Amino acid sequence: MTAETTGKRIKQATEVRQAGLVEAALQLAAQRSPADITTGDLAQAVGISQGAVFRHFASKEAIWLAVLDGASDTLMARLETAAGAAPTPMAALQAVFMAHVDFVVAHPGVPRLIFQELQHAQDTALKARVRSLMQKYRSLLMGVLQQAQHQRLLAPGTDLQAAAVLFIGSVQGLVMQSLLSGDVRAVTTHARGVLTIYLRGLAAGRGRTAAADRHAPALKENS
Repeated sequence: MTAETTGKRIKQATEVRQAGLVEAALQLAAQRSPADITTGDLAQAVGISQGAVFRHFASKEAIWLAVLDGASDTLMARLETAAGAAPTPMAALQAVFMAHVDFVVAHPGVPRLIFQELQHAQDTALKARVRSLMQKYRSLLMGVLQQAQHQRLLAPGTDLQAAAVLFIGSVQGLVMQSLLSGDVRAVTTHARGVLTIYLRGLAAGRGRTAAADRHAPALKENS
């Protein structure tokens, strides 16, 4: 066996262990506060010693950064796919909203991690990652909203930046309420109703345009 082959196997083994630790962190964060999760908890979850954790990650923060990086990539890929498959800009907004809700239900540990980190007054590497994710998210929404505006589907004078902020804030509000209730799946209870109001609000200045009305019945039927 050559040194190169040995090196590749060691690298692959490390990547597998890192992936296992990241998945364990996500699973544990779905059950309790990330702040209460220790490296000992993570080691036990994947069947290694606590000391061995630090052979794969320099610190516990590095593990949470890896968790957030992976989650951000997965979320943005799903949102972009949802938007790209939609036939109209308004349908794209609907698809992105529900894709985000579905992601939260599948990965409740992610919003727990984000909300916990935002409580810290000081700037952190994790906060920087969250800002980067929000920038990508807003950029995606702005592209969709600009298409809707170009097709005259929005009320004249609609503030696109505010519309993007309200979109993300609506999802975050639903997630916060579901976490308070102790059942993250509750996020789906009001999601479609909130989305219907949002879509109609974008077109409210034009007396609830046909574009908004076409999507409202679909949302109701699928709820």
